[in-house]
Amino acid sequence: MGLVDPTTFDDKPVAMVYIAGRVSEGKRVEQVLSAHGIDYAVDIEPFESRVLGILPVTYEGVGFYVGAERADSARQALRAAGLLQGLVEDDAPA
Repeated sequence: MGLVDPTTFDDKPVAMVYIAGRVSEGKRVEQVLSAHGIDYAVDIEPFESRVLGILPVTYEGVGFYVGAERADSARQALRAAGLLQGLVEDDAPA
């Protein structure tokens, strides 16, 4: 299990569980999700960060999507692996 074609989730609710802003971070997310047997799809997503803590800047990152029924376990695995910066806690299905 691991990276799947987004059409795998057609007609099924999905949830974004993480957005990675760096390649190394994205690879770590892939490792964790795959190790836990969680299928995921990826897509380019905008995210906002702050330069010097005050100036908002928009970047593109990689959004990780899982079936909504696996979102809680995916987030728990990512938290346990210390991947907190891009963790998406919103449970609204995409």
